[in-house]
Amino acid sequence: MSEERKIPYKIYLEESEMPKAWYNLRADMKNKPAPLLNPGTLKPMTADELKPVFCEELIKQELDDTTAYFEIPQEIQDFYKMYRPAPLVRAYCLEKKLQTPAKIYYKFEGNNTSGSHKLNSAIAQAYYAKKQGLKGVTTETGAGQWGTALSMACSYFDLDCKVYMVKISYEQKPFRREVMRTYGASVTPSPSMETEIGKQILAKHPGTTGSLGCAISEAVEAATTSEGYRYVLGSVLNQVLLHQSVIGLETKAALDKYGIEPDIIIGCAGGGSNLGGLIAPFMREKLRGEKGYRIIAVEPASCPSFTRGKYAYDFCDTGMVCPLAKMYTLGSDYIPAPNHAGGLRYHGMSSTLSQLYDDGLMEAVSVKQTEVFKAAEEFARVEGILPAPESSHAIKVAIDEALKCKETGEEKTIVFGLTGTGYFDMTAYEKFHDGKMDNYIPTDEEIAESLSKLPVVE
Repeated sequence: MSEERKIPYKIYLEESEMPKAWYNLRADMKNKPAPLLNPGTLKPMTADELKPVFCEELIKQELDDTTAYFEIPQEIQDFYKMYRPAPLVRAYCLEKKLQTPAKIYYKFEGNNTSGSHKLNSAIAQAYYAKKQGLKGVTTETGAGQWGTALSMACSYFDLDCKVYMVKISYEQKPFRREVMRTYGASVTPSPSMETEIGKQILAKHPGTTGSLGCAISEAVEAATTSEGYRYVLGSVLNQVLLHQSVIGLETKAALDKYGIEPDIIIGCAGGGSNLGGLIAPFMREKLRGEKGYRIIAVEPASCPSFTRGKYAYDFCDTGMVCPLAKMYTLGSDYIPAPNHAGGLRYHGMSSTLSQLYDDGLMEAVSVKQTEVFKAAEEFARVEGILPAPESSHAIKVAIDEALKCKETGEEKTIVFGLTGTGYFDMTAYEKFHDGKMDNYIPTDEEIAESLSKLPVVE
């Protein structure tokens, strides 16, 4: 075996090497993310104002931008051991197929029943809800990965789980829906007639296929009008990026174990949970001036909040009942086309990632969905994993960067996040194979119309 091939296909950490604390990236940011604002007063949200919506311990994590590390409770560490540490895989077969001198690695987060990275935060949020003595939680889900993960976590802690699933995904992904129900969750297509917000959205947008913004509004209303319930979210918020830092911490530990230093780190970007978690320890070094990694966020061309959005305060939900967040946004009224970008259908981006992007510390690109599925198919045929549509956005750009290395002869090391599997996404793959998948891209006029309704914040 050559020296090169001494690096195994899969790099696993020992159980004792797993992270014992989550890393809070905001602690090392010179320019902190702008605070959440009360939509009524336009002043920073206080812990007391957030208590009717979120669990108390999660509020502390959400508002803390100075504490670098939060200890992972032992019960959560024990749960993580059921599917973590997750493997860091050297994509030898993909490298060979592309005939590139680049070295490609991917962090695979699909080796649990929920099929994605979402379980990392779902189990944490369910734990804190149970610890607080709540009856249950409400949430939204786009592609269904978060809803699946949360239903698993709630089942583990014997909590009720109410899921509002974006209508187009509810219809396209019945198997995701049934997994949630298997774990005891109730699943409602959003927007629905179950909530006042849902009724209002349907009246304004009859026949809409929904969006994450719509589903968030309904889930928040359900939580705040049901005694003993709180709302939990699978992306966007600081607390979620905190929990997902286990992805990046494990990735960096695995690379360090073999003396590997990445040049490019790539993640798909919808609300920011996967990307924020993957890049956290690498961005820490970049913020400190220790490294110069290229970090690339990849989003769908149909929902391009980074690449075509505006950096401004906006509502986190379509119903305008949530706090205002400063983020790259397409406007809370923006409803993406009913494509197969799955969970990457949120109108805005994490405040933390938005600040990093605005500071020039990371890049962003948007890609068309037929190109994404072509890359997914190419990856599946040589690496043996059927990737989720979300993950495939990162695969597409990883392949592009590897091919650039082929042209220049540079031996760059590329790391990307494989957020989950696509076995519940076969309707999407079917449409791609049958040539029925289009590449809808919003016009400048559509985006401008949505952005014109941004709240005025002085």
